[in-house]
Amino acid sequence: MRVLGVDPGLTRCGLGVVDAMPGRRVRLVEVGVARSDADADPATRLVAIEAEVEQWLDRHRPDAVAVERVFAQHNVRTVMGTAQVSGVVMVAAARRDIPVALHTPSEVKAAVTGSGRAGKAQVAAMVTRILELDTRPTPADAADALALAICHLWRPGGAGVGARRTGPTAAQRAWATAEAAARRSGR
Repeated sequence: MRVLGVDPGLTRCGLGVVDAMPGRRVRLVEVGVARSDADADPATRLVAIEAEVEQWLDRHRPDAVAVERVFAQHNVRTVMGTAQVSGVVMVAAARRDIPVALHTPSEVKAAVTGSGRAGKAQVAAMVTRILELDTRPTPADAADALALAICHLWRPGGAGVGARRTGPTAAQRAWATAEAAARRSGR
């Protein structure tokens, strides 16, 4: 299974494609960042991000797209841009009949690090280790996109994960705990 992970952002939108391999291994296909000019009109910025996402979808033909679920933040302007980019990505995938999954930040962190409260540096370090890369993907948006794709492959129920698995991994158990805590706190 091939997954495109998307860390939505209006200035920098992280994009990462990974393939599922036997034995819960994943392989990097491509990682990058779609950028838009912060001084441009928001509609023009969305068109720029959409064009890049469309190219990635056509070039890699993923089986699924994993997008970070937008949470309310203190900066309404930031959350609006992030939500708009998420919508653009979902529409581009839907045009191609590619399923889209939304994953919370805590779910992604738990899937790759075992802790739903891991920091960006820890996520980037684990993505580097999981994908057996020589260097960490930069900027953080790129590493986060790869983490989203890995999370999608490793989530409970396991899209693309071998049927030989007998129960959740430690990271998946941590994810379930983080999700339950998020629901209790009203996130």
